[in-house]
Amino acid sequence: MKYLIEENDEHKRLDKFVSELFDDISRQTVQNAVKDGLIKVNCDKKKSSYSLKEHDIVEFSDDIFEIKPLAAENIPLDIEYEDENMLVVNKPSGMLTHPAGKEKTGTLVNALLNYCPETLSDIGGEFRRGIVHRLDRNTSGLLMAAKNNKTHEFLQEQIKTKSAIRKYYAVVKGVIDLDEGIINKPIARSPKNPQRMDIVDGGRESLTLFKVLERFKEYTFIELELKTGRTHQIRVHMSSIGHPVMNDTLYGAGMSKIHTQEQVLMAYSLTFTKPFSDEIINVEIDYDEKLKRVLKYLRSKN
Repeated sequence: MKYLIEENDEHKRLDKFVSELFDDISRQTVQNAVKDGLIKVNCDKKKSSYSLKEHDIVEFSDDIFEIKPLAAENIPLDIEYEDENMLVVNKPSGMLTHPAGKEKTGTLVNALLNYCPETLSDIGGEFRRGIVHRLDRNTSGLLMAAKNNKTHEFLQEQIKTKSAIRKYYAVVKGVIDLDEGIINKPIARSPKNPQRMDIVDGGRESLTLFKVLERFKEYTFIELELKTGRTHQIRVHMSSIGHPVMNDTLYGAGMSKIHTQEQVLMAYSLTFTKPFSDEIINVEIDYDEKLKRVLKYLRSKN
């Protein structure tokens, strides 16, 4: 099995990363396998304490842990675009993009394995088959999935070079005075809380554009465009200017009493170049049910 290290796993110890992939394998078992050279990083033997870097490839044989293959599940997919090389799927809020920790079922990858079992990229590893970029569990909206590795690389390059345009809707806490703005603050994993990302000197360049769509008494409805794709980027950036995403308790919003217990954030628009052509594809979706309920309530009180 191969696993491509993404930004949200960067700086984790090798043994911690591998043990978190499975719910029935101890850290000591993983450490023994690393010591015996059965788990490698970029084809080289490493220590258990090795700090992973983005784009590292962690590789080991299925049989050292008697790993069961990931299950394909007949979960309905809301497919907004499809061609011979890729799909754009509307992921519902509450669904994990790919398995993590003990959760190995009910994810978007499980659904994709059922829909196109023979044709999904595996650059990111078995548990991230087809996944070009991810959305947080409670963020709904558009995701690109690749049916082969060449397409995966083609689409990832567009994200890297910022030629793919990703736009979001969010309701944030407080009233934003500016009609539009740019947040350019570096992001890295929090040194105090590994579950959080923070604004950190020396972190990765992170750029978010926002535009106010509607103001309410205690909240603001905004559109955002990602110019970079850091983990939790929108959530961290909006919190950093005093306007965390509604219900985002990890980044200081607190929990509102307004019709939903999930963060009010959705990826509504994707613009990209169709693989191996010059055709520009734009996919947009309407507000999800969560956003509709929240906006209806806020407008009724405005």
